[in-house]
Formats: sequence, C-alpha cells, structure tokens
Amino acid sequence: MEDPAPGDGAQNEPRIDSTVPQSARIWNYWLGGKDNYPVDRAAGDQFVGVYPQIVDVARHSRSFLSRAVRYLAAEAGIRQFLDIGTGLPTVDNTHEVAQRVAPEARIVYVDNDPLVLAHARALLTSSPQGVTDYIDADLRDPGRILAEAARTLDFDRPVALMLLNILGHVPEYDDARAIVTELMAALAPGSHLAVADGTDVLTGEAFRSAIDLWNDAGETPYHLRTPEQIGGYFDGLEILEPGVVSVSRWRAEPGPFGPPAEVDEFCAVGRKPPAGPA
Repeated sequence: MEDPAPGDGAQNEPRIDSTVPQSARIWNYWLGGKDNYPVDRAAGDQFVGVYPQIVDVARHSRSFLSRAVRYLAAEAGIRQFLDIGTGLPTVDNTHEVAQRVAPEARIVYVDNDPLVLAHARALLTSSPQGVTDYIDADLRDPGRILAEAARTLDFDRPVALMLLNILGHVPEYDDARAIVTELMAALAPGSHLAVADGTDVLTGEAFRSAIDLWNDAGETPYHLRTPEQIGGYFDGLEILEPGVVSVSRWRAEPGPFGPPAEVDEFCAVGRKPPAGPA
C-alpha cells in the first residue's frame, strides 16, 4: 500500500477484515461510536461482562486526551502534534482540540489499522490556517514515522508526541521504551510527551482476566504496565504536575463530591529540557 501524500488522505481502498475484532473498533464501540462491526460489539460486550469498568476507562482516557492537548496548545504553546495510535475519529480529536486553541496548529496522525485508514479523511479536516496529515505506519518503525512526519512537522521546533493506549501493544517493555527514546531524541527541546496505558494497580485480577480475554479474541495483544513503568518512559524529561496518575485525575476539575474516581489507566505528560552544556 502506498503512503498518502501530505494532506491528501488515504488514496487506496484498505482491506478491512470484519470477521476479526480489532482494538480501534472495539474502543470506538465503547465510546458510543458507529464505526464498528458485529464481531467488535460482541467482543466489546464480552469484555464488559468480565470488566464493566472498561467503559469508564475509555471515557476518562478520551477526556485526558482533550485536557492534555488543550494544556499543550494553550499553556505550553505547542503548535505541532504527532499522534501515534490515532484510533477512529470520535469527538474532540487531537486536531480539533489543538486548532480550537491555535488554528495554525499542525497535526500528524499515525496508525496502521485499515479502518482507521479508511476514515483518515475525517482526520484531515484541518482549519484553513493549520495542517493535518495521516501516515499509515507501525509504531515499531519509528524511523519511518519520523521521516514521514518531517514532511509536515518542523522538528527544529517543539512537538507534542502523543502515545495514548498504544505502547501496551509492544510486548516487551524495554522495546517500548526504546521506541519512545528514539522518537523523543528526534524532537527539539521544549517538546512534550504524553503517555497513557492500562494498569492493574486498582482492579488487579479482574482487569488482567479481561485483558487475557482481549488477547485471545483479537489480533493486537495488549500488555498492562505499572505506573512505575509508565514513569520510565519519561527518563530525561521533566514530568509535569501532577505526575504519573490515573487518567481521570490528570488536571481534572473536581466535582461537587471531590475528585473523580480513579480508573486503571495511568498517564503522565513531560517536557524535554534544553540540552545541557557540552
């Protein structure tokens, strides 16, 4: 399959297997979307039967994305975003949140799910002042991602790297860390990293059993990480307050009954500091 040219979206019709559940479509189902098939809904319902909390995880995860991107654009002044593991378009995609703050923001989405590719044009509806692009690529090929993204992003200026619910698909933690290190090494000082992934520190065996079910049913196994491992992705970076926390607690406004309940997905946002003296 040829890569789409910048700003052109997907050019070829992707081959979509509607007989095997896929993570992007199941996640879309949990978020109330319509871009899924009966096999995805069946797998999603089976997962919810084992682990009902996953719907709250999915919704809080999406809210974290919105808050993080809003912070990065409004307070950190970031105008470039590299969102890897995009998923299917829903409400408040990265470019929508960023360009509401800064219409000139430039966003590159990366995914290798055929249905996400089929919907790539929905992710390319940039503001007139900004740019959005889509790359059909695998997280495990960071060199290619960087080469393709450089057609749209200026790596001499800060970039926000978004890795939400994607690093858990890399089986070996050390491999996942190496990917993050390679990606961040190419980005300018002042760039930011946002990571979120599932943990089992709150619900333990219940979530582990549900993940086993997920891995048996789908083609993209997922591996839970500890909050300490999520923090490890930020070695050499300045982790912003409030640190490594549940996605529901990252800079969320407390409700009338206090802060929102924690869910078993943890996150952090960090900043790449200026290079030290030679």
